[in-house]
Amino acid sequence: MTAAVNFVLVGVGGQGTLLASNILADLGLAAGLDVKKSEVHGMSQRGGSVVSHVRWHPEAVHSPIVGLGEADILLAFEKLEALRFTEFLKVGGTAVVNEMEIVPITVSAGTGVYPRDGDLDAALAAVSARVVKVPGERLAQEAGSVKAANVVLLGAISRLLPLPEDVWWKCLEQRVPKKFLELNRVAFAAGRAAAAE
Repeated sequence: MTAAVNFVLVGVGGQGTLLASNILADLGLAAGLDVKKSEVHGMSQRGGSVVSHVRWHPEAVHSPIVGLGEADILLAFEKLEALRFTEFLKVGGTAVVNEMEIVPITVSAGTGVYPRDGDLDAALAAVSARVVKVPGERLAQEAGSVKAANVVLLGAISRLLPLPEDVWWKCLEQRVPKKFLELNRVAFAAGRAAAAE
């Protein structure tokens, strides 16, 4: 690869966001790029937001932080998180959004309202984003475990980047326990197929 790519990954604790960011960092290194990664997950174990930045560059990455309006790809593991972090997307960037809703405590308690799908669509349209919606949990469950939704989403992203599928798989093999490799292979393929539709 010769171009720089900035990723922002957002989700809720327990969704595998950090594993996905680690795999993306490994992938950039495998492609011969300079890579920097940053993550915020202070309350992730209590269901709070998880945000990770991954930056690839053919020369040198000087900061791990992706600025507002600089993300080429926003990978959102949950729809509300996609809406909250849309401002990171560059004009014409791509949002890969898991069609998953995790209702925050404020909504459950009746003091907040979960946004409508139209709110997210409008926010993404405002930055002329290409949108890839993926039923991550359903495809992961079909592959054998709902916990593989993060790998489904990585499969979807793999369609957007000019790297051979076997390079992706080598990076996944380094991070996924051997007993779950076949399940994750199926989940990855399902994500690729969903993004191609």
